[in-house]
Amino acid sequence: MLTRSPRLPGEAKLQYLDADVVKLEDGDFVMCAITGTKIPLEELRYWSVDRQEAYKDADAALESWKKQQEDQASDDG
Repeated sequence: MLTRSPRLPGEAKLQYLDADVVKLEDGDFVMCAITGTKIPLEELRYWSVDRQEAYKDADAALESWKKQQEDQASDDG
């Protein structure tokens, strides 16, 4: 998971669930864990429940998944 400094002004804090999200703290956007770009909440479509991360698009979600697989392989090896 991307480690960042405190949230930006206007950044929401969410809990990512299987088919929904829960807003823990108000805001207008979340940050993509891969690209660092702002994702307006109304455009949020991709996230990881396990990693509690948001992604701007399917490509970013796939990149995160690939990194997770690499991390698991290196932990196993």
